[in-house]
Amino acid sequence: MELAERLGYESVFVTHIAGRDSLTTLMAYAARTERVRLGTGVMPIYSRKPATTAMSAATADEFSGGRLVLGLGVSHRPTMEAWLDEKIEKPVREMREYVSIVRAILRDEDPPRGERFRSAFHFMGYEARADLPIYVAGLSPGMLRLAGEIGDGVVLWLCNPNYVREVVVPNVAEGRERAGKELDGFDIVAAVPSAVTNEPDEARDKLRQDLAPYFQLPFYRAMLERSGFGADVAAADEGKPVSDDYLRALAAIGDTEEAIAAVRRYRDAGATSPCVGAVARTDFDATLEALAGALD
Repeated sequence: MELAERLGYESVFVTHIAGRDSLTTLMAYAARTERVRLGTGVMPIYSRKPATTAMSAATADEFSGGRLVLGLGVSHRPTMEAWLDEKIEKPVREMREYVSIVRAILRDEDPPRGERFRSAFHFMGYEARADLPIYVAGLSPGMLRLAGEIGDGVVLWLCNPNYVREVVVPNVAEGRERAGKELDGFDIVAAVPSAVTNEPDEARDKLRQDLAPYFQLPFYRAMLERSGFGADVAAADEGKPVSDDYLRALAAIGDTEEAIAAVRRYRDAGATSPCVGAVARTDFDATLEALAGALD
């Protein structure tokens, strides 16, 4: 975190899966940094009630001096049901309700009454940042349109540059148009697994192992098929590994020149914030240093 800030990176996003709590982690990061934006990338909406999310986000935002980006997602039915005993029924509608309630609380307005989420919460003796940015995680065209309509940005995972160009940007733009807004100023955050290394095959093999579980989750499977990697999905069902073609399309792995070129492909495709992420068992500090300023 401190290294990323020293190197000039603009934002740092942390995941919220089955490890450390994202907002708590960002509080620790805020204590050790001064400039870099701090984002959840992303927090499942079913893990906290809207009022709790608003309170936690506002607290972290205040502590960080107004640097928080609240990234929200629906996650996946298998994990939400098994881990939190929550059902995802109508994800687009439920995300709309959730964001609307959180925004209303941050603005000290009466929260709208939803079908799934309801709250009459108001802060007492405390004023949150009314325009705290909220990003929505999206994979499907419907959720991408919603992100464009109600969000300040969208967070992507496993979406290669072609998908960003051909699916993400057009659908986000349609959502912005629905809301009477321009695409300019909307942040498209695309996670880019990255490793500047002399052993690219080993890095790809490790990434291949780590990505395998995602090929069993329905939302990702649909996105991958839409991306033209249906053969990889079918191969995963037979226990075969993720293909080199997919890894090369997705990741920035290789020497400095190769990795920079891969990150730039995301920017050229329309990602305003290509987000460099670690590949396990590689030197991420060295990768951060090699890619710093790559898009200047």
